[in-house]
Amino acid sequence: MRRVRLFHWNSKEAAALIAKLRGAGFEAVYNAETQSPSVRELKESGAAAVVVDLSRLPSHGKYVGAWLRGSKGTRHLPLVFVGGEPEKVAAIQKQMPDAVYSSVAGVGAALKKAIARPPRDPVVPRQMMETAPGRTAAQKMGICEGSVVGLIDPPADYLKVLGVLPEGVVLEEDSRDACPVTVWFVHDPGEYEAGLATRRLLAAKSRLWIVWQKGRRDGLNGNFVREAALAMGLVDYKICSFDGVWTGMVFAVKKARG
Repeated sequence: MRRVRLFHWNSKEAAALIAKLRGAGFEAVYNAETQSPSVRELKESGAAAVVVDLSRLPSHGKYVGAWLRGSKGTRHLPLVFVGGEPEKVAAIQKQMPDAVYSSVAGVGAALKKAIARPPRDPVVPRQMMETAPGRTAAQKMGICEGSVVGLIDPPADYLKVLGVLPEGVVLEEDSRDACPVTVWFVHDPGEYEAGLATRRLLAAKSRLWIVWQKGRRDGLNGNFVREAALAMGLVDYKICSFDGVWTGMVFAVKKARG
């Protein structure tokens, strides 16, 4: 069987899709706890193609697709998107027209088509995880007029990072109380992991942004931040770049499955 890497954000529904893939002659490599792409992981899996679900968290699926096409090590992998609402699928298709789009029922045929005709000159989409250019970091984070924003371990120039603030915004440095929006500036991977349990309590009452500097060489990157948070029961639902230095994700407490 040829292997394919599956990205799906609901393990029960993923099981049904894995069965469909197996019936079509494919072995699905799927890890419910690791839904962040990495070049190393994809190479080690021996995947001949990547299947990305759009039915549950289309923003996450869109991010995975953009990452795959944006990385030189993965952009030539055949890419198949499965399911999703027509309007959201159409928007993604405009950005990645050379991917193959399919229903769950037709995923086997779609994969065979994608593998038979891999993209020769893949379309590299714009950074879809970023919001519209020209907006301040505060606007991207959803900080509104009159908001109270908690800041944890902010750098000396944090006002420059946040940019122009809406009228009436109150900033509270190292506040112990939960604020409507909390921005945690992470500076060290070890300190980040050690502080996650405490920050998880904030995420239950606050929109928790975890931000870090780009281009670090100590392992502090998006995959590390997301996977450590997921292990602590947190799930991200938006990612954006604030400026040339800082980037981040917003997290919420993962809902218990019924």
